[in-house]
Amino acid sequence: MKLVEIISDCEVISSRGNLEIDISEIKYDSREVKPNDMFICIVGFKTDGHEYIKNSIENGASCIVVMQDKVDINSIPENVTVIVTSDTRRFMAVSACNFYNHPSRDFKLVGVTGTKGKTTTTYMIKNILEKSGRKVGLIGTIKNMIGSDEVESSRTTPESVDLQCLFRKMADSGCDVVVMEVSSHALSLDRVYGSAFDIGVFTNLSEDHLDFHKTFDNYLEAKAKLFTMTKEAFINVDDMYARKLMTMITCPITTYGIDNNPFVGARDIIITNTYSDFKISMNRILQRIKVPIPGRFTVYNALAAICVTAKLGATVEAMIQGLEEIKIPGRSEIVPNTRDFVIMVDYAHTPASLEGILKAVKSYTRGRVICVFGCGGDRDPFKRPMMGEIAGRLSDLVIITSDNPRSEDPAKIIADIKEGIDKTKCEYKIIQNRKKAIEHAIRRAKRNDIVVIAGKGHETYQEINGEKKHFDDREVALKALKYLPEAKPRED
Repeated sequence: MKLVEIISDCEVISSRGNLEIDISEIKYDSREVKPNDMFICIVGFKTDGHEYIKNSIENGASCIVVMQDKVDINSIPENVTVIVTSDTRRFMAVSACNFYNHPSRDFKLVGVTGTKGKTTTTYMIKNILEKSGRKVGLIGTIKNMIGSDEVESSRTTPESVDLQCLFRKMADSGCDVVVMEVSSHALSLDRVYGSAFDIGVFTNLSEDHLDFHKTFDNYLEAKAKLFTMTKEAFINVDDMYARKLMTMITCPITTYGIDNNPFVGARDIIITNTYSDFKISMNRILQRIKVPIPGRFTVYNALAAICVTAKLGATVEAMIQGLEEIKIPGRSEIVPNTRDFVIMVDYAHTPASLEGILKAVKSYTRGRVICVFGCGGDRDPFKRPMMGEIAGRLSDLVIITSDNPRSEDPAKIIADIKEGIDKTKCEYKIIQNRKKAIEHAIRRAKRNDIVVIAGKGHETYQEINGEKKHFDDREVALKALKYLPEAKPRED
């Protein structure tokens, strides 16, 4: 595609060189640049793309996009076209939309944002729509999917160029709906800028990512950016920040929830250790919905999915079947076993999500709540004591262990957690080795107890000192069960 076409509607402060050249691809990683590519200099958290201009030119870049006042363009060879802009991230998003011919206009695009529930809600929407005969693309934390074909996911929301490329593949493969998780990072960093969202969903908001956003107001404003790009919004009215968010939204709003007079609401809620069950009025008929994921939060996620899929034309039958058959890896996932206690693996890795899952299991568990968890390294340290206090307050026994310490000292992370749990009277034990921690928790479990292994969920690795090694909480739990004495089959 001609460079002049790619940069249409992009902010160009100044340029030097030929704008009529053909561009093969858009790149933001100099190592991936090939002849005739355009290299966009992005300022990242650890590196600055402007430092790799020479590398990109050596690899064949014919155009370089830089931020104003970042480099002297005269230092760049004259045979290379240079474009100067004030924001290379937004420039990259707009140019990517142009390069891939605005793929999000070729299907219905649904964005789900919030601190908790994004993954579960997107999976529910996809499952319901597929029961209605639609081909659906999925973009999120666990994986990306084009219909039934899986694509590994490295971050919740891809960089703008990668996102638009994936959108194009989804459109060309016949997806008529794409549902995606939209993180606050992605919104702040303009990864989804220029995308044509038809529907936006707000699940909830609680403290998270303040190491990035600095203040809670910034965090809320980041979430609100999604609704400047959507034609319609579905908002969880029971969330304490919903009212404030709704004042920031100009598109039509439909509320869902349980308590605060929502437009779409649930009643007669039943929650057990294996499912959530509720009634909802659809087409003026009360329908009973059963979802095989326990917890009040499941009801909210299901309501959001019902709102979206109803708008997109799904039948009541598809909603009921899609929700009854839903299974999300690492989200309240029950590890199958014949013992007389339950083992649950969950991705809860924030104060709000840990509190949510522990409150849920405590409400229906007849025995003790045994919680195994740690906190990730190189992330917001302020939430560690908070999570320690939450675990201690809502559990009968806590095993503090490692999560993904990354480059941090695991003992330091555990010490931070200990500050919080020491404020409670809960029994706890520190076992830094996660495998041994899970094994210890399962050995301690008795009849009617539940062991909640929190933090990593679907992840199949543990990152220590920058190195990722295979580690799956579910696999470890299953192996630990084998070493227990024989038990009689459970009577549910």
